[in-house]
Amino acid sequence: MQSEIKLVSDADELSRVGAAEFEHLARNAVQARGRFTVSLSGGSTPRGLYSRVAQAGQNLPWDKIYFFWGDERHVPPDDKDSNYRMARESLLSHAPIPPDHVFRMHAEDKDAARVADQYEQTLMQFFGLKPGELPRFDLVLLGLGPDGHTASLFPGSAALRERSRLVVANWVEKFGHYRLTFTAPVINNAAEVMFLVSGEEKAPALQSVLYSDAPPEQFPAKLIQPVNGRLIWLVDRAALPGSSALQSKPA
Repeated sequence: MQSEIKLVSDADELSRVGAAEFEHLARNAVQARGRFTVSLSGGSTPRGLYSRVAQAGQNLPWDKIYFFWGDERHVPPDDKDSNYRMARESLLSHAPIPPDHVFRMHAEDKDAARVADQYEQTLMQFFGLKPGELPRFDLVLLGLGPDGHTASLFPGSAALRERSRLVVANWVEKFGHYRLTFTAPVINNAAEVMFLVSGEEKAPALQSVLYSDAPPEQFPAKLIQPVNGRLIWLVDRAALPGSSALQSKPA
């Protein structure tokens, strides 16, 4: 499997190139299968991409796009830290998306394990899964933390070892609370996984994930290796200094 590294000049170009890829995949998926399923990422980096996607207007078949989240903070949907809130403010409220095409995690529930169980059932029902089967998203968007985490798969956390569940409540010791997250097998079953990485503060972690022999327990983004899909790293120059061209890296 090859992971493609697409190097762009800055965060603005990252948003533009990422949005173009989103639109391309959406049109192709709808033409081939009648729908486009996407798992959104939180954090600050994808906000610009979401805003550009929202501006696509009639270029996108909004009535055939279905939105999910790969992870969520254990907070209500109107909380400033909510991944859902960020996507709503930058994308969902600016496009003609049917409300029943938006599948958020109900993280206002104080029982994080119940939130994870309910979202797992949501995935199983939507994708028509039997026990043991995995959903196949057309696109999973991911970010990269300075500590090498992605989604809410954090270094040393129990979710890194999960192989049977689709969604888990992952206790993150350094925050002292739970995060809701897809497990690595769900992400790795996607048709395309696209990392969005911007800023010099991400450079050490990105170098370690891409080029070091450090274990996934230390840098969880290393777990992401699609089994039958495409892996793209969309990276700006600040996050990968010293690189100057599109690369392909064997995984």
